[in-house]
Amino acid sequence: MTSGDDDSAVRLTAWVSGRVQGVGFRWWTRSRALELGLVGEARNLPDRRVVVVAEGDRRSCESLLDLLRGDTTPGRVDQVAEQWGTARGGLRGFSEA
Repeated sequence: MTSGDDDSAVRLTAWVSGRVQGVGFRWWTRSRALELGLVGEARNLPDRRVVVVAEGDRRSCESLLDLLRGDTTPGRVDQVAEQWGTARGGLRGFSEA
């Protein structure tokens, strides 16, 4: 876990590479994000990665990131690159695009 204020609203953007398209990865990510109370989206990219954008409290976003890097994901995750920022708001629910 990263140190910081666990109650502050943050925006996590994670680019996930590996065999993550066509295996239920976005649906799985949506389910985990909703369980954690996050809003955002999981979207396929043309280069075969999935980008995950999630907003909520830092602890929940870090939990999602840990899950993305874990061994229970559908398919195969080779690498997860992350970027953190301030929550922008305006997101509702969690979509699969």
